[in-house]
Amino acid sequence: MWKTYILAAHLEDALQALAEHGERARIVAGATDLMLELERKVRPHVEVLIDVTRIPGLNEIMLKDGWVHIGPTVLHSQAEVSPLLRQHGFPLAQACWGVGSPQIRNRGTIAGNLVTASPANDTIVPLMALGARVTLRSVRGERIVPLREFYTGVRRTVMQPDEMLTDIAFPAMQPNQRGVFLKMGLRKAQVISVVSAAAVLTLEDGVVQAAKITLGAVAPTIIHALEAEAFLQGRRLDEATIAEAARLAAEAARPIDDLRASADYRRKMVGVLVRRALQRIAEGREAEDFPEKPPLLWGKARPQPRPLAETVVLTEETPIRFRVNGREVSVQGAFRKSLLRMLREEAGFTGPKEACAEGECGACEVFMDGVAVLSCLVPAPRAYGAEVVTVEGLAQDGKLHAVQQAFVEAGAVQCGFCTPGFVMTTVKLLEEHPHPDRETIQHALSGNLCRCTGYYKIVRAVEKAAQEASS
Repeated sequence: MWKTYILAAHLEDALQALAEHGERARIVAGATDLMLELERKVRPHVEVLIDVTRIPGLNEIMLKDGWVHIGPTVLHSQAEVSPLLRQHGFPLAQACWGVGSPQIRNRGTIAGNLVTASPANDTIVPLMALGARVTLRSVRGERIVPLREFYTGVRRTVMQPDEMLTDIAFPAMQPNQRGVFLKMGLRKAQVISVVSAAAVLTLEDGVVQAAKITLGAVAPTIIHALEAEAFLQGRRLDEATIAEAARLAAEAARPIDDLRASADYRRKMVGVLVRRALQRIAEGREAEDFPEKPPLLWGKARPQPRPLAETVVLTEETPIRFRVNGREVSVQGAFRKSLLRMLREEAGFTGPKEACAEGECGACEVFMDGVAVLSCLVPAPRAYGAEVVTVEGLAQDGKLHAVQQAFVEAGAVQCGFCTPGFVMTTVKLLEEHPHPDRETIQHALSGNLCRCTGYYKIVRAVEKAAQEASS
């Protein structure tokens, strides 16, 4: 695990730390992948984590000179509701909504998804179709790399050890352009793509002027279905054209057999997804199944960095000072732990539970700076100077929170192990959506698993809490 944790106050400080520590350092934003890799000793050489989440201005999405720019700490949850992305980069907004669970999307960043460089990572696929480029910066200067040239293989990129990805940009989609992203997985939530596809078309009077079709999880890197793209140019999206383009796209795939699917199945599903994508564009159904107001679990807050006056370098000897449930605490001995283990083992808050320890179950959910996150995937030093709320902090003056009371009255507690996470999710959901319908409730709870399969009563408890709050 890490020996030094740097909370950078300025981008220049982060770049200087990268230059100093080189391959021994890693940039931290969400850390949702990195925490698992470090826990499993996949990266034993990493000794320094450089946290850039407290640097102002890095979490912005903006339109400049016809290009959409996405900062390196923009969260998936920010992207899925960004009006700018919904208008000028809709396939990317769709892809961000499908990443993990709401709690994962509140930590994971688009930049992190790109740098991790897995061919199954969702956001790379639409960004490739949109013609994106990335800016890589170091103390030596900066360079702009087209995304199609960024990847050299599975989990390999052209980035140098002292470089940080500081910008993602793509030409803003125009009124005559239509796009969609679709994925196929083994379940409805927390889905790693078996196959994914993005299509971006330029149309004039119903005729395709230009086409970009990109495929994920079917080759070592994200690929273009070049023959399908060429075939679509100059044609209308009738049934025969769509069918042939889908066939050509399937032929472009070079998948492998693995635990999630066989190569033959993946190749067939490429054709299915591309057909569906083109049909949606032809019929104007790109936004089908995409919620107008998805549950974010932000409550009334908005993810914003807490700026630092100066860069803070934490080591094993540094106490981690933060607020938990309204009380100042100073913790020693948890430097190399997750936030979850620090809360339980040093701070004495045992409400958050450790079940999966890899962001799959939601039992460890807490609020950090007002936003729901999974504490098993947060490095403990990240809590330095932060505001944390656990399930113990919901009750006030000896009286249960209204959501806790609703869970009791609805009988939504069986073994109780998962209950803290479900309660925390519900509290944030009802702050955002005081009167959620059942579909919204199910989306919000998608990051919380109940091994006792008590979902019916849990959903009923959420509905009861909403009814009680409005009466």
